[in-house]
Amino acid sequence: MTELPSSPLTTSSPTGRGAPFAPFAYPAFRAIWIANLASNLGSMIQSVGAAWLMTELTSSHQLIALVQASVTTPIMLLGVIAGAIADNYDRRLVMLAAQAGMLLVSALLATLTLAGTIGPLSLLAFTLLMGCGTALNGPAWQASVRLQVGPADLPQAISLNTISFNLARSVGPALGGLLISLASPGIGFALNSLSFVALIVVLLRWRPEAPPRERRPILASIAQGLRFCAGSSPLRRILVRGFAFGFCAAGYQAMLPVLVKGKLHGTEIDYGLVLGAFGIGSILTALWVAPLRRRFGSEPVVRVASLAFAAAILAVAHAPTLTSTIAGALIAGGGWVAVLTTLNVAMQLRSPEAILGRCLSIYQAATFGGMALGAYAMGLASDIFTLVPAMTGAAVLMAGSAVILPLFAAMPGRAEGRIGDE
Repeated sequence: MTELPSSPLTTSSPTGRGAPFAPFAYPAFRAIWIANLASNLGSMIQSVGAAWLMTELTSSHQLIALVQASVTTPIMLLGVIAGAIADNYDRRLVMLAAQAGMLLVSALLATLTLAGTIGPLSLLAFTLLMGCGTALNGPAWQASVRLQVGPADLPQAISLNTISFNLARSVGPALGGLLISLASPGIGFALNSLSFVALIVVLLRWRPEAPPRERRPILASIAQGLRFCAGSSPLRRILVRGFAFGFCAAGYQAMLPVLVKGKLHGTEIDYGLVLGAFGIGSILTALWVAPLRRRFGSEPVVRVASLAFAAAILAVAHAPTLTSTIAGALIAGGGWVAVLTTLNVAMQLRSPEAILGRCLSIYQAATFGGMALGAYAMGLASDIFTLVPAMTGAAVLMAGSAVILPLFAAMPGRAEGRIGDE
């Protein structure tokens, strides 16, 4: 088995600063990106299968929304611990452990589903365990990007990783819907198990030249990360924006299967097409968000993208046909990736390498914690007020936050608190 070349820790881009595909010149980044695409594809197939399976197991909007919340809640609760682990141990080994654990959980879920013994609560338990794996993997994976590319290519590498996720989002849902309609969710869960294998193999071959780590007790490491984020005004504002966006946006993600199945009387394939449109909108936007951010700054990008997402929620909630729902999903995907990519880049460029994993985990905890709370709130509101009024309220809340938050939690300026090169 050939060993992947170590990531060159150069200070210049191999193809020119800001080139959209410059990070692919690094062999390690290229191999991990391709393997991660396969893993993301499997995860999207499983996500579609779990969401649709829950609509067949129960009519409770709260339980359906909890499928989304069960994936994001562990990131909120365990993310900071995972960040300390990522900073204290070899990030490659942390990622391997997380991927192996998720492979096992997905395989067990597939087995029980194919055997016909899965129920609403056990399905939530398995998605919760998958969320735990994601929580452990996230900070180590995001912090490892610095070991894969040169500093000048870091922002574009983050965008390309976002494209990987959303490329899978554009194909995976449609494929997942097709698999569910032709076979069963269990087949999709089994395919997801196999998708982890490629990334595990690549990580086993990768030998990055990482600086030695000074290990500290986990609680002390967590406290250090929390103190740094609490004491940094730029990071505090990024965390506020991440939580607010996650809370308002979660309703769209959580209630989409109910909207397609209940309001539009759509099929599994229709649901996959809507999610696929979301992914396509994300990919198209991810290619251009870095130049837009350099030209206009982070605040205008986040504000306009949030307003676009709010308009998309409103359009999807009141869409009379599948075609109009797909159009709204395209806009939502663009707004989603523009906001989250900008927040992620802003966080990475203002976090020291020694505590990068912890800073990113705190950001993830804030953003995904907002998503978990938002998904639960949307499910509860939908049960009380019905689906369309609840989604309309989410759109109004999103638009309001885009206008009000810049007044006291504006995105950091270009040079404010910056450690890396944007």
